[in-house]
Amino acid sequence: MTPEEKAGQVLLPFFKGNQVEAHAALIQRLHLAGSIIMGDNVPRDPRGKVDVAAMGAVNQRLRQAATADGRPWPGIIGVDQEGGAVARLGAPLTEWPVPMSYGAAGSEDLTRQAGKALAAELLPLGFDLDFAPDTDVTIGPKDPTIGARSMSADPAVAAAQGVAFSRGMLDAGILPTVKHFPGHGSVTTDSHLNLPVQPASIDELRVRDWKPFQAAVAAGLPVVMTGHIAVPALEPGVPASLSAPSYAALRNLGFQGVAVTDALNMGAVEKQYPAGAAAVKALAAGADLLLMPEDVEQAHAAILQALAAGSLPAARLDDAARRVATMMMWHARTAAPAGTPGAGAPAGSGAALSAKVSAAAVTVLSGPCHGPLVPGSVRVQGGGPGDRERFEAAAARAGLAVGSGPVVNLIGFGGTPGAGDIAVALDAPWPLQDSNAPIKLALYGRNDTAFDALAAVLAGKATAPGKLPAAVGPYPAGTGCTP
Repeated sequence: MTPEEKAGQVLLPFFKGNQVEAHAALIQRLHLAGSIIMGDNVPRDPRGKVDVAAMGAVNQRLRQAATADGRPWPGIIGVDQEGGAVARLGAPLTEWPVPMSYGAAGSEDLTRQAGKALAAELLPLGFDLDFAPDTDVTIGPKDPTIGARSMSADPAVAAAQGVAFSRGMLDAGILPTVKHFPGHGSVTTDSHLNLPVQPASIDELRVRDWKPFQAAVAAGLPVVMTGHIAVPALEPGVPASLSAPSYAALRNLGFQGVAVTDALNMGAVEKQYPAGAAAVKALAAGADLLLMPEDVEQAHAAILQALAAGSLPAARLDDAARRVATMMMWHARTAAPAGTPGAGAPAGSGAALSAKVSAAAVTVLSGPCHGPLVPGSVRVQGGGPGDRERFEAAAARAGLAVGSGPVVNLIGFGGTPGAGDIAVALDAPWPLQDSNAPIKLALYGRNDTAFDALAAVLAGKATAPGKLPAAVGPYPAGTGCTP
């Protein structure tokens, strides 16, 4: 490969809106690895839902551009599809509850099935890599960024569930990405805005934050994302995504796959390393794939300039490009090509499994474990846009009337406990610690099937088998009804 081709092979850019042809031309001209699809790139039908055929056509065009230089391996078409709040692709694809559901449900088999089902719907649309699952270990209410994206506050559980979900994705033919090394669940600043600092020692990181990554390495998973988190014990003041000691720590866990940065246009990096500097610094430090530089042309030019000046060793660029190419060659041999007719599963095919996950996860912190929790009618308050409507529809399906009776208070992300007879946390369960409601439930989702699970428990048609995957105030991890 030429230096220009190698520099392109390590860059995975984004684009604005529907500028597909311009982006395809850029991918072809700069020999880029492929592209990530963000929410504003997703074609919509007149009802605002994902236009599945159009999405497939966009991805096919971008994949063609990535291989126009004759490379024999496929381009990368990636997306952020974790389930819950982080899902670029909504209906008619299956809507999944938040990933903390898997920790609450406690079944690695169910988690693997869910990973497979989620990924199987991405394959026909032309995706081959998903920036999921999030294997961060959350510390609870002081974690402002990850929260319910974490599967558990228990490192061993987060590790086992993360590996199970990733294996399911690989079963379906999609490359998973475990993230965000060295651990974003235990810092108190949002890296989208500013640079978080991780004060823990290396020994502390090994027994908490690094356990899921060690498990991912042992399982042979192909991609690890590095986060924009400064770890003074490794290199003070420098985001791990741009820090050579941080990449060395990851490699010392035995990782031989592709190390991808978190998005380089995020505040934690862009404020400190503008105009292509972040791409060069991350690559020189040990990154193999540079995600979403603010200006990919600038980043490409900066890599070539650093290479010519000798500040970026040629061997480091060779190593990074080789890792990315090797992964995609391996993927092409072990999975049906993205977009292959008949491969994967149709949009929406995971709905029954999504319902099963929510039903297995719903957790009673306080209140009865058996029988109806409400009479035949309830009132509802709280929630965000659409939450009440979804609850009311689910209540009707469960045979509950809405308009009188005890108050069900829906609490979303960042919501206040409020008044009510029954408090229901829709995302992370932390708000329940301040609720005075006699009955407290954690739902871990706000999709239709999650509300169906809630309504079934309220009506006494189902029990709540979930266990808290993290402590909530006076309620320790593991709180829940016994079978």
